[in-house]
Amino acid sequence: MITKGFGMKVRAPGLRGRGWLNSPERSLSELRGQFVLLDFWTSACVNCVHVIEELRPLEERYADVLTVIGVHSPKFPYEATPSAVVNAVARYRVTHPVLDDPELLTWDAYAANAWPTLVLIDPRGYVVAQVTGEGHAAELAGLIDELRVVHGDELRTDVTAAGAGERRPGETAAPAADSRPTGTESFSRQDLTFASGSNVFPGGRALPGASSEPGGLRFPGGLLALADGRILISDTGNQRLLLADAMIGSGERGLADGPPETARFADPLGLLQLPPDIAVQVGYDVVVADSGNDAIRGLRLDDLTVTTIATGISTPGDVAWFDQRIVIAVIGRHQLWSLDPITGAVRVYAGTGKEGLVDGPASTSWFAQPSGLSVGPAGLWIADAESSALRLLYLTDDGPQVRTAIGQGLFEFGSNDGDGWDARLQHPLGVAALPDGTVAVADTFNGRVRHYNPVTDQVTTVQGDLGEPSALTYVPNYLLITDAARHEVTRVDFDESRLRPEPIRTSVSDLAGETVQFKVAFEPPPGEEVDLREGDQTWLEITPHPPLLLKQGAGGAPGLTRELTFDDRISGGRTDGWLLIEARAASCDIDQGPGAVCHLHRRRWEVPVRLIPGSPASLILTL
Repeated sequence: MITKGFGMKVRAPGLRGRGWLNSPERSLSELRGQFVLLDFWTSACVNCVHVIEELRPLEERYADVLTVIGVHSPKFPYEATPSAVVNAVARYRVTHPVLDDPELLTWDAYAANAWPTLVLIDPRGYVVAQVTGEGHAAELAGLIDELRVVHGDELRTDVTAAGAGERRPGETAAPAADSRPTGTESFSRQDLTFASGSNVFPGGRALPGASSEPGGLRFPGGLLALADGRILISDTGNQRLLLADAMIGSGERGLADGPPETARFADPLGLLQLPPDIAVQVGYDVVVADSGNDAIRGLRLDDLTVTTIATGISTPGDVAWFDQRIVIAVIGRHQLWSLDPITGAVRVYAGTGKEGLVDGPASTSWFAQPSGLSVGPAGLWIADAESSALRLLYLTDDGPQVRTAIGQGLFEFGSNDGDGWDARLQHPLGVAALPDGTVAVADTFNGRVRHYNPVTDQVTTVQGDLGEPSALTYVPNYLLITDAARHEVTRVDFDESRLRPEPIRTSVSDLAGETVQFKVAFEPPPGEEVDLREGDQTWLEITPHPPLLLKQGAGGAPGLTRELTFDDRISGGRTDGWLLIEARAASCDIDQGPGAVCHLHRRRWEVPVRLIPGSPASLILTL
């Protein structure tokens, strides 16, 4: 409900900030005789984006007497950079004047304390109403109708509100120098080639946000490596999908099914390829999170026909196939929903709808704008954007559970590497489960790709110097990344050897004779037991350096014991070579109640060896 005034009649404070977008500098005094609606927003807030859309009919209906002014008031440090504000205004098609307020001067002057906040100022320059949240356009319209009668002849209709036609959305009145996060530089696009040697997006290149060239991307936000090796891109700002040389969607924003040349999308984001048997039953192969239409769409690959699967899903950000269903990241409701592709049934899968960071049973967990999804051996990984967190949803006998790997809450963010508990992200939008069970994260507002190893609980930075990495997909030896701020898809060399934990270098081991008995001792941590339900779940891999060091015992096989036979020509008091040893073992919680899980223990060692008669004929390492 709208709160009128601040409890007394208050003159509206002046508008102060760094600069203006879409308009020359405006003052409230020059707008006297008009209603002015201030929209305090920030680019990462999904509710703010919804309000921008809600205000469009209001702006059109009252174009003669109402001036809407956006006041961009950042939450995250990245949102305060000039380039981020310019991109946000362009991305969300804001055409009214926008005051860039990085130091929250106008925010504080109006005592705003929530995103979004709307303040209505009457033609005499007094604050007459204040409201927070979305869904208040009808109330504001009713209040304006009421006050139009009161102010009558005072109203002016000769005020040019938005400077329409003077500048494109996002263009500044006095462009400020780009301000990138510390440590970043200009990043040029690499050729998009991978194992097959073909281009991911032939002819594509980085283009300005306003470009309409047929081959240019605009705020790309989704990426999928199809089973046949082709790459599908959500060209979000151009309202289409791209697949090799094919463009799917007319490029006009809207909701329309049909063939690729006439279908319409509205800000498409995440993509999913269904299992083949499911695709045959439902008649489409790819699922699209059509965020601006609050819809889930289907794409048939043989003729690129688009269909609508479900609507009424508030800003779907990504989709994944998990637990024999389509799981949807519902950004606008801070939840995960599920969609049965066979029956079409949609229901809440995880999250109460309250915004925050709460783990536990899926039904009682809290999320904060979950935006990216990816399925790995451990479960469903979630990039929980507004809490700057990486979350995991996993299945148990008592139903799905949620736990947090990285992140502390809505106002805890940063760029720290290290242990998961201490590491920090800044509004991550994308996640990709990697072949070895580790995870890559599109750390969007840090301009980085991060890597999380759930076995060692370590977070590292794989790639920096990006704009806004927003979606990831893995193809052998590469990570492909959509960089929304730079309107490009780029590539990072990322072979699987980089995904493994760094080995621990031991002291030199003196060994006797040609044959040595090797063992990795494994004792499960307290509260856990060895998992033998499906046989031996251990693995040992030994790689000699140089290769001739071992005559027998190299390679990988189940078990944690091995007989090693060294080359009989190697001996003496010097270090003769070294062994790269990797061991894995599984254990499960002894108490199999709610929240019980199984754990993968993994370690790598570099063991220098020398063969000296009289030394031990055994070697033991502890996992």
